[in-house]
Amino acid sequence: MMTPSDAQLQQAYQLAKERYAAIGVDTDVALAQLSTIPISLHCWQGDDVGGFEDPNRGLGGGLMATGNYPGKAHTADELRSDLDMAYGLIPGQHRLNLHAIYLEAPHKVERTDIRPEHFAGWVDWAKANGHGLDFNPTLFSHPLADDGFTLSHADPGIRQFWIDHCIATRQIGAYFGRELGTACVTNIWIPDGYKDTPADRLAPRERLKSALDAILTEKLNPQHNLDAVESKLFGIGSESYVVGSHEFYLGYAITNRTLLCLDSGHFHPTETIADKISSTLLYLDELLLHVSRGVRWDSDHVVTWNDELGAIMQEIVRGDFLKRVHIGLDFFDASINRIAAWVIGTRNALRALLAALLEPRLLLRSYEHDGNFATRLALMEEIKGLPFGAVWDFYCHQHNVPVGVAFMDDIAAYEKMILAQRR
Repeated sequence: MMTPSDAQLQQAYQLAKERYAAIGVDTDVALAQLSTIPISLHCWQGDDVGGFEDPNRGLGGGLMATGNYPGKAHTADELRSDLDMAYGLIPGQHRLNLHAIYLEAPHKVERTDIRPEHFAGWVDWAKANGHGLDFNPTLFSHPLADDGFTLSHADPGIRQFWIDHCIATRQIGAYFGRELGTACVTNIWIPDGYKDTPADRLAPRERLKSALDAILTEKLNPQHNLDAVESKLFGIGSESYVVGSHEFYLGYAITNRTLLCLDSGHFHPTETIADKISSTLLYLDELLLHVSRGVRWDSDHVVTWNDELGAIMQEIVRGDFLKRVHIGLDFFDASINRIAAWVIGTRNALRALLAALLEPRLLLRSYEHDGNFATRLALMEEIKGLPFGAVWDFYCHQHNVPVGVAFMDDIAAYEKMILAQRR
Protein backbone atom coordinates (compact mmCIF):
# COMPACT_ATOMS: atom_id res chain seq x y z
CA MET A 1 0.00 0.00 0.00
CA MET A 2 1.27 3.48 -0.86
CA THR A 3 2.55 5.53 2.06
CA PRO A 4 3.68 9.17 2.19
CA SER A 5 7.36 9.98 2.00
CA ASP A 6 9.28 11.32 5.00
CA ALA A 7 9.18 14.80 3.51
CA GLN A 8 5.43 14.63 2.96
CA LEU A 9 4.82 13.43 6.50
CA GLN A 10 6.99 16.22 7.94
CA GLN A 11 5.33 18.87 5.79
CA ALA A 12 1.82 17.73 6.67
CA TYR A 13 2.74 17.63 10.36
CA GLN A 14 4.12 21.17 10.33
CA LEU A 15 0.91 22.48 8.79
CA ALA A 16 -1.17 20.58 11.34
CA LYS A 17 1.06 21.82 14.16
CA GLU A 18 0.36 25.42 13.11
CA ARG A 19 -3.39 24.82 12.96
CA TYR A 20 -3.43 23.36 16.47
CA ALA A 21 -1.13 26.09 17.81
CA ALA A 22 -3.75 28.63 16.74
CA ILE A 23 -6.10 27.23 19.40
CA GLY A 24 -3.39 26.86 22.03
CA VAL A 25 -2.43 23.21 21.53
CA ASP A 26 1.21 22.12 21.31
CA THR A 27 1.23 18.94 19.23
CA ASP A 28 4.80 18.08 20.24
CA VAL A 29 3.74 18.02 23.88
CA ALA A 30 0.71 15.87 23.05
CA LEU A 31 2.83 13.34 21.18
CA ALA A 32 5.39 13.19 23.98
CA GLN A 33 2.62 12.57 26.50
CA LEU A 34 1.02 9.87 24.36
CA SER A 35 4.32 8.01 24.18
CA THR A 36 4.24 7.56 27.98
CA ILE A 37 0.78 5.91 28.06
CA PRO A 38 0.81 2.10 27.92
CA ILE A 39 -2.11 0.04 26.68
CA SER A 40 -2.42 -3.47 28.10
CA LEU A 41 -3.05 -5.86 25.23
CA HIS A 42 -4.95 -9.03 26.09
CA CYS A 43 -3.28 -12.34 25.35
CA TRP A 44 -6.58 -14.15 24.73
CA GLN A 45 -7.18 -12.45 21.37
CA GLY A 46 -4.35 -14.56 19.93
CA ASP A 47 -5.88 -17.97 20.63
CA ASP A 48 -9.60 -17.38 21.23
CA VAL A 49 -9.29 -17.65 25.05
CA GLY A 50 -7.95 -21.18 24.83
CA GLY A 51 -4.85 -21.02 27.01
CA PHE A 52 -2.35 -23.81 27.53
CA GLU A 53 -3.79 -25.60 30.56
CA ASP A 54 -5.92 -28.13 28.67
CA PRO A 55 -6.06 -27.93 24.87
CA ASN A 56 -9.05 -30.30 24.76
CA ARG A 57 -11.35 -28.24 26.96
CA GLY A 58 -13.70 -25.72 25.37
CA LEU A 59 -14.72 -22.31 26.62
CA GLY A 60 -17.12 -21.95 29.53
CA GLY A 61 -18.51 -19.27 31.80
CA GLY A 62 -20.73 -17.74 29.15
CA LEU A 63 -17.75 -16.87 26.93
CA MET A 64 -17.79 -17.42 23.19
CA ALA A 65 -15.26 -16.73 20.44
CA THR A 66 -16.96 -16.83 17.06
CA GLY A 67 -15.19 -17.59 13.81
CA ASN A 68 -12.52 -20.02 12.71
CA TYR A 69 -9.87 -17.93 10.98
CA PRO A 70 -6.74 -20.03 10.33
CA GLY A 71 -3.46 -19.50 12.17
CA LYS A 72 -4.50 -19.53 15.82
CA ALA A 73 -1.61 -19.78 18.29
CA HIS A 74 -1.38 -23.21 19.96
CA THR A 75 1.69 -22.72 22.15
CA ALA A 76 3.15 -19.97 24.28
CA ASP A 77 6.01 -19.52 21.82
CA GLU A 78 3.56 -19.11 18.94
CA LEU A 79 1.52 -16.63 20.94
CA ARG A 80 4.60 -14.61 21.88
CA SER A 81 5.70 -14.58 18.26
CA ASP A 82 2.30 -13.23 17.22
CA LEU A 83 2.42 -10.64 19.97
CA ASP A 84 5.88 -9.52 18.87
CA MET A 85 4.45 -8.99 15.40
CA ALA A 86 1.56 -6.96 16.77
CA TYR A 87 3.68 -4.79 19.08
CA GLY A 88 5.99 -4.02 16.17
CA LEU A 89 3.09 -2.39 14.33
CA ILE A 90 1.77 -0.33 17.25
CA PRO A 91 3.49 2.96 18.21
CA GLY A 92 4.67 3.26 21.82
CA GLN A 93 5.65 0.82 24.57
CA HIS A 94 2.83 -1.34 25.87
CA ARG A 95 1.86 -4.06 28.35
CA LEU A 96 0.36 -7.55 28.18
CA ASN A 97 -2.59 -8.87 30.15
CA LEU A 98 -2.34 -12.62 30.90
CA HIS A 99 -4.92 -15.09 32.16
CA ALA A 100 -3.91 -17.87 34.54
CA ILE A 101 -4.60 -20.57 31.92
CA TYR A 102 -1.65 -19.26 29.88
CA LEU A 103 0.85 -20.98 32.16
CA GLU A 104 3.72 -23.09 30.84
CA ALA A 105 4.23 -26.41 32.59
CA PRO A 106 5.46 -29.87 31.52
CA HIS A 107 2.31 -31.48 32.98
CA LYS A 108 -1.21 -30.55 34.03
CA VAL A 109 -1.20 -28.12 36.98
CA GLU A 110 -4.34 -27.55 38.99
CA ARG A 111 -5.35 -23.93 39.24
CA THR A 112 -4.86 -23.83 42.97
CA ASP A 113 -1.26 -24.96 42.44
CA ILE A 114 -0.07 -22.41 39.87
CA ARG A 115 3.13 -20.70 40.92
CA PRO A 116 5.47 -17.96 39.58
CA GLU A 117 7.73 -20.54 37.92
CA HIS A 118 4.87 -21.48 35.58
CA PHE A 119 5.04 -17.97 34.14
CA ALA A 120 8.80 -17.48 34.12
CA GLY A 121 8.87 -17.69 30.32
CA TRP A 122 6.44 -14.77 30.11
CA VAL A 123 8.57 -12.73 32.51
CA ASP A 124 11.73 -13.41 30.53
CA TRP A 125 9.96 -12.35 27.33
CA ALA A 126 8.53 -9.23 29.00
CA LYS A 127 11.97 -8.21 30.30
CA ALA A 128 13.54 -8.68 26.89
CA ASN A 129 10.89 -6.52 25.21
CA GLY A 130 10.20 -3.89 27.86
CA HIS A 131 6.60 -4.95 28.53
CA GLY A 132 4.79 -4.76 31.84
CA LEU A 133 2.50 -7.67 32.72
CA ASP A 134 -1.02 -7.70 34.13
CA PHE A 135 -2.85 -10.80 35.31
CA ASN A 136 -6.24 -12.45 35.85
CA PRO A 137 -7.38 -15.55 37.70
CA THR A 138 -9.31 -17.80 35.30
CA LEU A 139 -12.66 -18.59 36.90
CA PHE A 140 -14.22 -20.32 33.90
CA SER A 141 -13.56 -23.24 31.54
CA HIS A 142 -13.13 -25.68 34.42
CA PRO A 143 -15.24 -28.59 35.77
CA LEU A 144 -15.78 -26.73 39.06
CA ALA A 145 -17.28 -23.78 37.17
CA ASP A 146 -19.59 -25.74 34.89
CA ASP A 147 -22.72 -24.91 36.89
CA GLY A 148 -22.07 -21.17 36.50
CA PHE A 149 -20.84 -20.43 40.04
CA THR A 150 -17.35 -19.99 41.50
CA LEU A 151 -16.58 -17.55 44.33
CA SER A 152 -20.26 -17.33 45.24
CA HIS A 153 -20.88 -21.08 45.04
CA ALA A 154 -23.14 -22.56 47.70
CA ASP A 155 -20.74 -25.49 48.14
CA PRO A 156 -18.00 -24.31 50.55
CA GLY A 157 -15.47 -26.75 49.10
CA ILE A 158 -15.89 -25.44 45.56
CA ARG A 159 -15.86 -21.89 46.84
CA GLN A 160 -12.59 -22.54 48.69
CA PHE A 161 -11.04 -23.99 45.54
CA TRP A 162 -11.64 -20.72 43.71
CA ILE A 163 -10.50 -18.66 46.70
CA ASP A 164 -7.21 -20.58 46.71
CA HIS A 165 -6.84 -20.04 42.97
CA CYS A 166 -7.27 -16.28 43.34
CA ILE A 167 -4.80 -16.16 46.23
CA ALA A 168 -2.25 -17.94 44.04
CA THR A 169 -2.78 -15.46 41.21
CA ARG A 170 -2.17 -12.48 43.50
CA GLN A 171 1.21 -13.96 44.42
CA ILE A 172 2.01 -14.36 40.73
CA GLY A 173 0.93 -10.79 40.08
CA ALA A 174 3.27 -9.58 42.82
CA TYR A 175 6.05 -11.66 41.24
CA PHE A 176 5.45 -9.93 37.92
CA GLY A 177 5.64 -6.54 39.60
CA ARG A 178 8.86 -7.31 41.47
CA GLU A 179 10.59 -8.78 38.45
CA LEU A 180 9.54 -6.11 35.96
CA GLY A 181 9.62 -3.01 38.16
CA THR A 182 6.05 -2.01 37.28
CA ALA A 183 2.94 -2.91 39.26
CA CYS A 184 0.82 -5.75 37.92
CA VAL A 185 -2.94 -5.19 37.93
CA THR A 186 -4.52 -8.48 39.02
CA ASN A 187 -8.17 -8.36 38.06
CA ILE A 188 -10.92 -10.68 39.34
CA TRP A 189 -13.93 -11.41 37.12
CA ILE A 190 -16.36 -14.24 37.74
CA PRO A 191 -19.21 -15.59 35.57
CA ASP A 192 -21.51 -16.32 38.53
CA GLY A 193 -25.21 -15.80 37.95
CA TYR A 194 -28.59 -17.27 37.04
CA LYS A 195 -30.21 -17.71 33.65
CA ASP A 196 -33.65 -17.13 35.16
CA THR A 197 -34.97 -14.99 37.98
CA PRO A 198 -33.55 -16.10 41.35
CA ALA A 199 -35.50 -16.38 44.57
CA ASP A 200 -32.56 -15.20 46.65
CA ARG A 201 -30.31 -12.44 45.31
CA LEU A 202 -28.63 -11.69 48.62
CA ALA A 203 -27.04 -15.00 49.66
CA PRO A 204 -24.72 -15.38 46.62
CA ARG A 205 -23.53 -11.80 47.13
CA GLU A 206 -22.88 -12.45 50.80
CA ARG A 207 -20.79 -15.48 49.83
CA LEU A 208 -18.94 -13.48 47.16
CA LYS A 209 -18.11 -10.72 49.64
CA SER A 210 -16.79 -13.25 52.14
CA ALA A 211 -14.71 -14.97 49.44
CA LEU A 212 -13.18 -11.70 48.27
CA ASP A 213 -12.35 -10.81 51.87
CA ALA A 214 -10.49 -14.11 52.21
CA ILE A 215 -8.63 -13.59 48.92
CA LEU A 216 -7.49 -10.10 49.86
CA THR A 217 -6.55 -10.85 53.47
CA GLU A 218 -2.82 -10.65 52.77
CA LYS A 219 -1.73 -7.10 52.04
CA LEU A 220 0.64 -6.99 49.09
CA ASN A 221 2.99 -4.18 48.18
CA PRO A 222 1.06 -1.90 45.78
CA GLN A 223 4.31 -1.22 43.93
CA HIS A 224 4.16 -4.88 42.90
CA ASN A 225 0.47 -5.79 42.74
CA LEU A 226 -2.78 -3.84 42.41
CA ASP A 227 -6.06 -5.69 42.96
CA ALA A 228 -9.09 -4.97 40.79
CA VAL A 229 -12.66 -6.30 40.71
CA GLU A 230 -14.81 -6.36 37.57
CA SER A 231 -18.58 -6.16 37.25
CA LYS A 232 -20.97 -7.30 34.55
CA LEU A 233 -24.62 -6.64 33.76
CA PHE A 234 -25.48 -10.02 32.23
CA GLY A 235 -23.96 -12.84 30.23
CA ILE A 236 -24.84 -16.01 28.37
CA GLY A 237 -26.35 -18.25 31.01
CA SER A 238 -26.69 -15.36 33.49
CA GLU A 239 -29.20 -13.20 31.66
CA SER A 240 -31.42 -12.55 34.67
CA TYR A 241 -28.95 -12.15 37.53
CA VAL A 242 -25.21 -11.60 37.89
CA VAL A 243 -23.80 -11.84 41.40
CA GLY A 244 -20.98 -9.38 40.75
CA SER A 245 -23.04 -6.40 39.64
CA HIS A 246 -21.71 -2.88 39.19
CA GLU A 247 -23.26 -1.75 42.45
CA PHE A 248 -21.80 -4.71 44.33
CA TYR A 249 -18.26 -4.14 43.12
CA LEU A 250 -18.43 -0.36 43.38
CA GLY A 251 -19.30 -0.71 47.04
CA TYR A 252 -16.65 -3.37 47.55
CA ALA A 253 -13.91 -1.38 45.83
CA ILE A 254 -14.65 1.78 47.81
CA THR A 255 -14.80 -0.12 51.10
CA ASN A 256 -11.68 -2.19 50.51
CA ARG A 257 -9.62 0.28 48.43
CA THR A 258 -9.22 -1.99 45.43
CA LEU A 259 -9.33 -0.83 41.84
CA LEU A 260 -12.67 -1.03 40.08
CA CYS A 261 -12.64 -2.45 36.56
CA LEU A 262 -15.11 -0.83 34.16
CA ASP A 263 -15.54 -2.95 31.03
CA SER A 264 -17.24 -1.05 28.23
CA GLY A 265 -19.02 -4.22 27.13
CA HIS A 266 -20.42 -5.09 30.56
CA PHE A 267 -23.22 -2.57 30.80
CA HIS A 268 -26.51 -1.92 29.07
CA PRO A 269 -26.00 -1.64 25.29
CA THR A 270 -26.94 2.05 25.40
CA GLU A 271 -24.88 2.81 28.51
CA THR A 272 -21.37 4.25 28.23
CA ILE A 273 -18.70 3.96 30.90
CA ALA A 274 -17.29 7.41 30.09
CA ASP A 275 -19.60 9.21 32.50
CA LYS A 276 -18.73 6.76 35.29
CA ILE A 277 -15.03 7.64 35.32
CA SER A 278 -15.16 11.00 37.09
CA SER A 279 -17.85 9.78 39.50
CA THR A 280 -15.97 6.69 40.63
CA LEU A 281 -12.63 8.50 40.87
CA LEU A 282 -14.13 10.83 43.46
CA TYR A 283 -14.10 7.81 45.77
CA LEU A 284 -11.39 5.52 44.38
CA ASP A 285 -7.68 6.09 43.94
CA GLU A 286 -7.42 4.27 40.61
CA LEU A 287 -9.50 2.56 37.94
CA LEU A 288 -8.94 -0.26 35.48
CA LEU A 289 -10.65 0.02 32.10
CA HIS A 290 -11.35 -2.87 29.76
CA VAL A 291 -12.02 -1.21 26.43
CA SER A 292 -14.18 -3.39 24.24
CA ARG A 293 -17.04 -3.02 21.77
CA GLY A 294 -20.34 -4.73 22.36
CA VAL A 295 -22.76 -5.10 19.48
CA ARG A 296 -26.24 -5.62 20.96
CA TRP A 297 -24.66 -7.63 23.79
CA ASP A 298 -21.25 -8.18 25.37
CA SER A 299 -19.86 -9.60 22.15
CA ASP A 300 -16.33 -8.20 22.54
CA HIS A 301 -15.86 -6.92 18.98
CA VAL A 302 -12.57 -5.35 17.90
CA VAL A 303 -12.34 -1.81 19.22
CA THR A 304 -13.19 0.84 16.64
CA TRP A 305 -12.77 4.58 17.00
CA ASN A 306 -16.42 5.33 17.62
CA ASP A 307 -18.19 7.92 19.75
CA GLU A 308 -18.00 5.78 22.89
CA LEU A 309 -14.26 5.21 22.63
CA GLY A 310 -13.74 8.91 21.99
CA ALA A 311 -15.83 9.84 25.03
CA ILE A 312 -13.88 7.43 27.26
CA MET A 313 -10.52 8.86 26.27
CA GLN A 314 -11.79 12.44 26.46
CA GLU A 315 -12.97 11.86 30.01
CA ILE A 316 -9.62 10.42 31.07
CA VAL A 317 -7.70 13.35 29.60
CA ARG A 318 -10.14 16.13 30.49
CA GLY A 319 -10.23 14.95 34.10
CA ASP A 320 -6.43 14.69 34.30
CA PHE A 321 -6.83 11.01 35.18
CA LEU A 322 -4.06 9.53 33.06
CA LYS A 323 -1.98 8.54 36.09
CA ARG A 324 -5.00 7.04 37.85
CA VAL A 325 -6.50 4.97 35.05
CA HIS A 326 -5.05 1.71 33.71
CA ILE A 327 -6.18 1.12 30.14
CA GLY A 328 -6.53 -2.43 28.87
CA LEU A 329 -8.29 -4.03 25.93
CA ASP A 330 -10.72 -6.95 26.04
CA PHE A 331 -12.06 -8.46 22.83
CA PHE A 332 -11.64 -11.72 20.97
CA ASP A 333 -12.56 -12.04 17.33
CA ALA A 334 -11.80 -15.37 15.67
CA SER A 335 -13.38 -14.37 12.36
CA ILE A 336 -10.44 -12.23 11.13
CA ASN A 337 -6.66 -12.32 11.32
CA ARG A 338 -6.03 -12.26 15.06
CA ILE A 339 -2.90 -10.12 14.83
CA ALA A 340 -4.77 -7.57 12.74
CA ALA A 341 -7.45 -7.47 15.44
CA TRP A 342 -4.84 -6.59 18.09
CA VAL A 343 -3.23 -3.94 15.91
CA ILE A 344 -6.44 -2.32 14.70
CA GLY A 345 -7.96 -2.23 18.19
CA THR A 346 -4.86 -0.87 19.92
CA ARG A 347 -4.12 1.73 17.28
CA ASN A 348 -7.73 2.91 17.55
CA ALA A 349 -7.42 3.25 21.32
CA LEU A 350 -4.24 5.29 20.85
CA ARG A 351 -5.79 7.45 18.15
CA ALA A 352 -8.71 8.27 20.41
CA LEU A 353 -6.26 9.12 23.19
CA LEU A 354 -4.29 11.40 20.90
CA ALA A 355 -7.45 13.18 19.76
CA ALA A 356 -8.27 13.84 23.41
CA LEU A 357 -4.76 15.11 24.10
CA LEU A 358 -5.09 17.53 21.17
CA GLU A 359 -8.11 19.28 22.62
CA PRO A 360 -7.60 22.88 23.87
CA ARG A 361 -8.73 21.84 27.35
CA LEU A 362 -7.91 25.07 29.16
CA LEU A 363 -9.68 27.16 26.54
CA LEU A 364 -12.77 24.93 26.61
CA ARG A 365 -12.88 25.11 30.39
CA SER A 366 -12.55 28.89 30.40
CA TYR A 367 -15.54 29.24 28.08
CA GLU A 368 -17.50 26.84 30.28
CA HIS A 369 -16.62 28.59 33.53
CA ASP A 370 -17.59 31.94 31.98
CA GLY A 371 -20.95 30.56 30.93
CA ASN A 372 -20.08 30.96 27.26
CA PHE A 373 -21.59 27.64 26.26
CA ALA A 374 -22.19 28.55 22.63
CA THR A 375 -18.50 29.21 22.02
CA ARG A 376 -17.61 26.04 23.91
CA LEU A 377 -19.90 24.07 21.58
CA ALA A 378 -18.58 25.83 18.48
CA LEU A 379 -14.97 25.06 19.42
CA MET A 380 -15.74 21.43 20.25
CA GLU A 381 -17.25 21.03 16.81
CA GLU A 382 -14.45 22.91 15.06
CA ILE A 383 -11.84 20.58 16.59
CA LYS A 384 -13.36 17.67 14.70
CA GLY A 385 -12.23 19.16 11.39
CA LEU A 386 -8.62 19.88 12.35
CA PRO A 387 -5.89 17.83 10.61
CA PHE A 388 -5.64 15.14 13.25
CA GLY A 389 -4.57 12.50 10.74
CA ALA A 390 -1.33 14.31 9.94
CA VAL A 391 -0.40 14.33 13.64
CA TRP A 392 -1.18 10.62 14.04
CA ASP A 393 0.78 9.72 10.91
CA PHE A 394 3.77 11.66 12.20
CA TYR A 395 3.53 9.86 15.55
CA CYS A 396 3.62 6.49 13.81
CA HIS A 397 6.57 7.68 11.72
CA GLN A 398 8.39 8.81 14.89
CA HIS A 399 8.00 5.32 16.34
CA ASN A 400 9.06 3.53 13.18
CA VAL A 401 5.75 1.74 12.65
CA PRO A 402 3.74 1.71 9.40
CA VAL A 403 1.71 4.79 8.53
CA GLY A 404 -1.92 4.40 7.56
CA VAL A 405 -3.07 0.87 6.78
CA ALA A 406 0.33 -0.19 5.50
CA PHE A 407 0.61 -2.41 8.58
CA MET A 408 -1.70 -4.84 6.79
CA ASP A 409 1.09 -5.56 4.30
CA ASP A 410 3.31 -6.75 7.16
CA ILE A 411 0.49 -8.83 8.62
CA ALA A 412 -0.26 -10.40 5.24
CA ALA A 413 3.41 -11.37 4.84
CA TYR A 414 3.50 -12.86 8.36
CA GLU A 415 0.33 -14.79 7.68
CA LYS A 416 1.79 -16.27 4.52
CA MET A 417 5.10 -17.18 6.16
CA ILE A 418 3.98 -18.23 9.66
CA LEU A 419 0.25 -18.50 10.24
CA ALA A 420 -0.49 -20.51 7.11
CA GLN A 421 1.90 -23.23 8.29
CA ARG A 422 -0.09 -23.85 11.49
CA ARG A 423 -2.70 -26.56 11.79
